[in-house]
Amino acid sequence: GIGDATLNGRELAVAAYLKEHVAQLLVGKDAHRIEDTWQFLYRSAYWRRGPVTMAAIAAVDMALWDIKGKVAGLPVYQLLGGASRNGLRAYGHASGSDIESLFDSVREHLELGYKSIRIQTAIPGIKAVYGVAAQAQASGERYDYEPAGRGAFPQEEDWDTRAYLRHLPTVFEAVRNEFGPELPLLHDGHHRMTPIQAAKLGKALEPYDLFWLEDCTPAENQEGLRLVRQHTTTPLAIGEIFNTVFDFQTLIKEQLIDYVRAASTHFGGISPLKKVMDFAAQYQIKSGFHGPTDISPVGFAAQLHVGLAIHNYGIQEYMQHSARTNEVFEQSMTFV
Repeated sequence: GIGDATLNGRELAVAAYLKEHVAQLLVGKDAHRIEDTWQFLYRSAYWRRGPVTMAAIAAVDMALWDIKGKVAGLPVYQLLGGASRNGLRAYGHASGSDIESLFDSVREHLELGYKSIRIQTAIPGIKAVYGVAAQAQASGERYDYEPAGRGAFPQEEDWDTRAYLRHLPTVFEAVRNEFGPELPLLHDGHHRMTPIQAAKLGKALEPYDLFWLEDCTPAENQEGLRLVRQHTTTPLAIGEIFNTVFDFQTLIKEQLIDYVRAASTHFGGISPLKKVMDFAAQYQIKSGFHGPTDISPVGFAAQLHVGLAIHNYGIQEYMQHSARTNEVFEQSMTFV
């Protein structure tokens, strides 16, 4: 079976965890006992949770589902309850250093077939371009959003949230004027706002009818989402840095978010991803799974199987891997 344990910037830590703490535990085990194996790997580790542990467990979980599907002769989504739809809505990342280059990026995405688009742009007077793509989607190279290229070491940089809050509504006004009211638009705040700043931005963006505002404030500060929710009707998405369902528990039960941004590779695999979405369904919360290029096509495929099976699917981030990556990972999915 094949699984994905990618953890950008901490790859060697996960490799060591798998080699030293997991692999020997699997020898002689029944590969069909997926849930039992998952619980053993999670509960038997004194230091539970965290991205390294959960990425390692995710790789095993995906591989076991892959084995079960091969033995059954069925795609994994059939084992999860069967398909709830024939295809999956996806969104791409349009970005630019200014409005005109942003418009060009939006047009490129529309030509590629995207029907939902995330909008990111540089802020005048600020050198930092966090979240702006390294190159155009149509370039044929791996489509990195800027954080994915930072590697293992963080960088210090200047940032002006007040300038960002002033500029961003004008960006969405321009995009709506250029491309009309029907195109679903998304935006990622990259955890850079305080709760009151996030509430202010959500309110300011309401006239432009966003599909969602993502990571508007640090996800660890879950109480802060209550304040944001009180002040804006802009839909909220959070969770790409979460590792377990417990991270989502308060946000889902209090309906403080509209979309779950988990990633199978960092969340322990297919099994817990399906569970958290079944939990979210009770509160009319949908999926919005994380899908950057630093998650392999294997991890991405795992999310597609979950997305096909659940009835509360929302959207899938899809940045497209490079031709070189696709040569290594043969795929049967098509993007239209």
